[in-house]
Amino acid sequence: MNRYLVLVLRKPVFDAALIEPHRCFLADLRAQDRIELSGAFADGLGGAYLLRASTLDEATAIAHGDPLHAAAASTIVVREWNAA
Repeated sequence: MNRYLVLVLRKPVFDAALIEPHRCFLADLRAQDRIELSGAFADGLGGAYLLRASTLDEATAIAHGDPLHAAAASTIVVREWNAA
């Protein structure tokens, strides 16, 4: 499995009611052993998580299942990360 950094950046139309569904989404990924790290940015404008997937397309498809993406409340950016 490769590692992908997923940036979740809040849009001006962000709805705080989506935070709990987003956390449940991350918890499900954690239960599948797909996430190594996750957390919010100190400035409150989003967060990031380190996702395990086979390909960039798979990682993007997983990240786009996030309720924050589905509701267009956040921009999701997925990048393959060659962390050491």
